[in-house]
Amino acid sequence: MRDRLSGIPEFVQVVESGSFAVAAERLHLTRSAVGKSIARLEQRLGARLFHRTTRQQSLTEEGQAFYDRCVRALGEIGEGEAQLSAGRREPSGVLRVSVPVLFGRHLVAPVLWRLAQKHPQLNVEISFSDRVVDLLEEGFDLAVRIGSLADSSSLASRRLGAQKMSICGSPAYLKRHGTPKSVADLADHTGIVYGRGTRARRWSVIDGGKMQVGRIDSRLHFDDLQAIADAAIESVGLAWLPCWMVARYVRSGQLKLLMKSDQLSAGVVHAVWPKTPYPPSKTRVAIDALVAEVPSLMT
Repeated sequence: MRDRLSGIPEFVQVVESGSFAVAAERLHLTRSAVGKSIARLEQRLGARLFHRTTRQQSLTEEGQAFYDRCVRALGEIGEGEAQLSAGRREPSGVLRVSVPVLFGRHLVAPVLWRLAQKHPQLNVEISFSDRVVDLLEEGFDLAVRIGSLADSSSLASRRLGAQKMSICGSPAYLKRHGTPKSVADLADHTGIVYGRGTRARRWSVIDGGKMQVGRIDSRLHFDDLQAIADAAIESVGLAWLPCWMVARYVRSGQLKLLMKSDQLSAGVVHAVWPKTPYPPSKTRVAIDALVAEVPSLMT
């Protein structure tokens, strides 16, 4: 039976990824190993599965028919594994998660440490970084990302909610420089902007019923949200920050909100994981926990 399955995962992955090189990367094999595996499969079947050129490959008629059957067979196997996994009450093993630094520290980590306490056989490793990691290459089971997602055939996602934003400043700064009432008024102010160099995030504001990008003096670029909040409190300039983050500073009187949050573009938050018909139970319970708890923490 093992010999009969040999080469089939590689064959299916090449078809679905559209390339021997991409399939090799996803399977953590060399391109040569994938090519040899499929060559042995073709030899065993006595049929050519791909039309190959120097630039691309496409399925032969026999290859397409064989692929359809392989997908159905692997689907049955996957369903059986999923049923067995679902029968195990306790998620187990190591769950590796990548999260944005501040969002992860305040909104994701508490959810996952409660999950670990609930499931003693589950070990949680969280990497805090604003860098967009390659989940497959770097071995992560799950990531939380803010903002629009790039199209990907290798990743699945689930929406966790929208992170509402605020423009805020300290009472002392506003007393010295005045309070902006519209997007045009921002041009007269200093902004402490998230980003590096010229790759700063834009301040998009709905003004007059239309979304407009605020022009602001953005000589100050920080890649740490807490540093931006600290600078705003010290009256260095105006800040664009998540509402959940500035709420305590507003309550204490250290910062004032300048515009309503529904006037500002929000960042959609997603949980992202390697695409598979049947994610392992450790990943499923983590996703479910994030969906259940993170939205209320963002308010």
